[in-house]
Amino acid sequence: MGRKYFGTDGIRGRVGEYPINAEFMLKLGWAMGRVLGNGAATRVVIGKDTRISGYMFESALEAGLSAAGVDIRLLGPMPTPGIAYLTRTLHACAGIVISASHNPHHDNGIKFFSADGMKLPDEVEAAIETELDKPMVTVSSERLGKAERVEDARGRYIEFCKSTIPSRLSLAGMKIVVDCANGATYHIAPSVLDELGADVVAIGATPDGLNINDGCGSTQPQALREEVLRQRADLGIALDGDGDRLIMVDHEGEIVDGDELLYIIAASRREGGQLFGPVVGTLMSNLGLEHAFRDQGIDFMRARVGDRYVMELLREHGGVLGGESSGHIICLDRTSTGDGMVSALQVLATLIQCGKSLHELKQGMTKYPQHMINVPLARRIDIDDNTMIQDAVREAETRLNGRGRVLLRPSGTEPLIRVMVEGEDGELVLSQARLLAGVVEQAVELASRQA
Repeated sequence: MGRKYFGTDGIRGRVGEYPINAEFMLKLGWAMGRVLGNGAATRVVIGKDTRISGYMFESALEAGLSAAGVDIRLLGPMPTPGIAYLTRTLHACAGIVISASHNPHHDNGIKFFSADGMKLPDEVEAAIETELDKPMVTVSSERLGKAERVEDARGRYIEFCKSTIPSRLSLAGMKIVVDCANGATYHIAPSVLDELGADVVAIGATPDGLNINDGCGSTQPQALREEVLRQRADLGIALDGDGDRLIMVDHEGEIVDGDELLYIIAASRREGGQLFGPVVGTLMSNLGLEHAFRDQGIDFMRARVGDRYVMELLREHGGVLGGESSGHIICLDRTSTGDGMVSALQVLATLIQCGKSLHELKQGMTKYPQHMINVPLARRIDIDDNTMIQDAVREAETRLNGRGRVLLRPSGTEPLIRVMVEGEDGELVLSQARLLAGVVEQAVELASRQA
């Protein structure tokens, strides 16, 4: 069923533009309270990243939930995975995340967690949308929800992060630079690493409400790379604005992306007999990752792009580990959702246990050159049913000769077709990507003229 508000990862948009305004958030809180409260007092936790608009939306959601008779526990600035964890441990019926993840400050959004710290089921999101179309009615005064601040939320989550690696493990002797993206981990990540004994250099840890993800974090790791080299650190950790993505930098300043990190964690789990089910990547996961897993006898599956789809395949096939090239890594044997800090600790534990550097460990996987071109769509076309495009795809696959792959897919959020080619030969990959993108452009133009 089509959704009016919810996308694959909650509701997101530019602040002040409907539905990302205070009026809608008030109604959204009320609608959620109606669906989850079902006429009885219950508890919902609310956390946010460091965007200035978070204050406004936190207050609006709080008011709406109270009007529906639901109690609220306010967590303040907290990483998305921290909110999932506290939803479970505080025995709340749901968690609300106010964040637009790696987007700039002028965007914001809402994500929900169920009582078990997972994404809300589709049927619950549909029920909330149904309530949004109804007139808002406030419960009687004696049934209004109460709000309390959870004063020890930060400490609870820090202890949880540390608990995901062996208690005897120490980071003493390691110098680590951590980039918090001026986001929700600014007061979490440095403390976790410090308490485990590391010599910590924190950057991107002075949020002002407007500088979240601005020239820093996992989507822009250049500042981290420069600081790692300047400090002569052992490695660097880059998180995004809401703390669910991870990119690392080794001591030579080389960026280690989500595919390489997923490989390191999976290989370590397999070595320790702790890898169950297949490892799940996405359609965009590097072919080198697939080949590295094949060489190690590790089952690998590809999901559609998006952590929701990675999670679906993991649960369907009994897997415990999955992730995306962007650094969204899910360790279901440690937590219930993608968690940048927990994932970083799994990598650090592996480094210490095997006595190797991050630079050495990533050598087990050879990344293939990958090139992607976005082709704008003036008019949507069916790429699977377009003879011109499919002939070009077959021609490109013939030229790659089994040493690469081609992927064409429509963007889920923008009027674009993403043309991706990867393979062993970087020059061939680039030329085939450009040729394919040109054919797609011609097909789009032709379709527009025939419309």
